[in-house]
Amino acid sequence: MEILKELKEYHQKETQLKWEGSFSDYLEIVTQKPQIAQLSHARIYQMIKSHGITEINGKKRYHFFNKEIFGLEKTIEQLVEEYFHPAARRLDVRKRILLLMGPVSGGKSTIVTMLKRGLEQFSKTEEGALYGIKECPMHEEPLHLIPKEMRKDFEKEYGIYIEGDLCPACRVLLEEKYNNDVSQVRVERIILSEEKRIGIGTFSPSDPKSQDIAELTGSIDFSTITEYGSESDPRAYRFDGELNISNRGIMEFQEMLKCDEKFLYNLLSLSQEGNFKAGRFALISADEVIIAHTNEAEYRSFIANKKNEALQSRIIVMPVPYNLRVTEEVKIYEKLIAQSDMKDIHIAPHALRTAAIFSVLSRLKESKKQGMDLIKKMKLYDGEDVEGFKQKDVDELHAEAPDEGMSGVDPRYVINRISTALIRSGTVCINALDILRALKDRLDQHPSITREERDRLLNFISEARKQYDEISKKEVQKAFVYSFEESAKTLFNNYLDNVEAYCNGFKVKDPITEEEMEPDEKLMRSIEEQIGVSESSKKSFREEILIRLSSYARQGKKFDYNSHERLREAIEKKLFADLKDVVKITTSTKTPDAEQLKRVNEVTAKLVEDHGYCPVCANELLKYVGSLLNR
Repeated sequence: MEILKELKEYHQKETQLKWEGSFSDYLEIVTQKPQIAQLSHARIYQMIKSHGITEINGKKRYHFFNKEIFGLEKTIEQLVEEYFHPAARRLDVRKRILLLMGPVSGGKSTIVTMLKRGLEQFSKTEEGALYGIKECPMHEEPLHLIPKEMRKDFEKEYGIYIEGDLCPACRVLLEEKYNNDVSQVRVERIILSEEKRIGIGTFSPSDPKSQDIAELTGSIDFSTITEYGSESDPRAYRFDGELNISNRGIMEFQEMLKCDEKFLYNLLSLSQEGNFKAGRFALISADEVIIAHTNEAEYRSFIANKKNEALQSRIIVMPVPYNLRVTEEVKIYEKLIAQSDMKDIHIAPHALRTAAIFSVLSRLKESKKQGMDLIKKMKLYDGEDVEGFKQKDVDELHAEAPDEGMSGVDPRYVINRISTALIRSGTVCINALDILRALKDRLDQHPSITREERDRLLNFISEARKQYDEISKKEVQKAFVYSFEESAKTLFNNYLDNVEAYCNGFKVKDPITEEEMEPDEKLMRSIEEQIGVSESSKKSFREEILIRLSSYARQGKKFDYNSHERLREAIEKKLFADLKDVVKITTSTKTPDAEQLKRVNEVTAKLVEDHGYCPVCANELLKYVGSLLNR
């Protein structure tokens, strides 16, 4: 079987990664490739960089996060550029615990998990290779064998910075096994692995009365005390706490602020000095990135307690809000549904988008900008053209509400309701109305929603329904206009000719008689009114179109039907308005004649072939749009 061959190749690659040699062998390698000895923050930053960085309009996009994190580009940029990048350069920020703070199901755990998995894979590459002292329980950097007195000269000669000291176990190993002959100390390549507890650890709080600090710092091995004669002998101690095994990598501190204070005190010296206290030993060096996460309520409670000031000053807080872009929210739902075993049920086009509209609306804050409502704000955030506003307004809107996205409906609630709709008996396809109905059904039973909040969310469901109504009418519109592109382009070019003549004071030629005549004001207004361009603003709208047309011409680009979002919308609505009566009769009649039945079948086929519908949801869409047009 092919799978057996692949498994064999996989394990062969794992075996090929193994390397062992003496400290002198390691010195030859590290002096040739100094990045091998980089500290944990630098290694994580290099791992993120290795996946690629794209800069768009001065904003950096890190490809490492693309497949799992959606709509949080600004947050990710802050995380990398305000924490990992300066920490990689050994600036003081590396002496801080990174605390991801945000609402439930906002992506905090996903970010940490990605960093852990990414670091595991990076340690298997040549670029991310790292080495440790063999038999060291903390897999520490072999360069710790070089005494502090010699390190400045070593750095001056080879450009390699050394930080940290030998752990108690390695001190004994050096004396007892190698007779202090550093050159003979065995070194091995380290492959980071959370499963094998090498360089990646996770600490989760439980009952503070029963949870032992040994889970963090290790514990005495009582079975060996009689052999070694003392509890302070490193050989009688298990260096297997999460802080021990996370050395050289990451320790995830889940729900850190729920922990008992005694667990947090260990982080004070670790964050600032790079060491911690364990058992009856001197301070133990540790090179690790501590990433914690918590919700906003826990964080507010934590900073309100004056006793926490020392730890608070050693924390850098990174807010992780909910995504605020509809298109990216859809990707979150698609990712979660793809992980399930529901591939046999069809999800109609725009069903997930409608749910995303509801979610995003619940997370937005009202704007003080004149003429800016939540629907316009949502569309602007999603990159759509909104009359009277530009994409540059997005940064101002974010600045106006810095805590936007820290509350609202979480993706888990939405995906739970979508799951309920999917699992319904006999279901072969679900559409936007099925999902909106499922979202509405459980609002009364949501434990943390007040009556006032429930009414607000019901209003957002209603708004999402209105947006879907517009989307569904547009879908049917496109399917009914069989030569839609050709018809639209003809109308579009006709409009442009008239606008150009109007703005420049020219006359236009009649396409049939070729006689010169005044610009067709009736035609232009019939199109502009479709998107709410008033009589008083028609001139500025037409001038904007002409400026855009000239700009495209200067750049050698063609200004076509898809070049201006709002004009395209106006053209589509105009075409649909002209066909409205035909659509209404065809979609709503219960006893269609042969011609009407033929038209319905053709439209259904077009929806299935070109727009992603199945026969079930295509038929339901036509019925629904028919009912909308008959209201």
